[in-house]
Amino acid sequence: MALLRPPYPDPVLIVVNRFQVREDEDEFRRGLEQAWELLAAKPGYAGGEIGRNLDDPTLWLLTTRWENVGSYRRALSAYDVKLNAVPTLSRALDEPSAYESAAPGETLNESGARRFG
Repeated sequence: MALLRPPYPDPVLIVVNRFQVREDEDEFRRGLEQAWELLAAKPGYAGGEIGRNLDDPTLWLLTTRWENVGSYRRALSAYDVKLNAVPTLSRALDEPSAYESAAPGETLNESGARRFG
């Protein structure tokens, strides 16, 4: 069996934002598409998609992939993202959203506190 490699640079940060939308679905979708478009224009963006749950159509998803954590953090701190994307992104469910790539053979971060210096 061939090893499948993702079509984006290593290492990669995967961000998963889930939303529950019970009202104003069309307005929410426009806001989510705008947020995705703004993030996709930032340096370090490596891919992403919007999805809606098949079983529960009130659940929405925005996933983005980034070359590294710094690229993602800089994208979120950009003025246009703060102004036009954060209002929608702030509606995400309160849960951890940042994941590291765990492709076969990749070295994973160690869990626990990190020491600097």
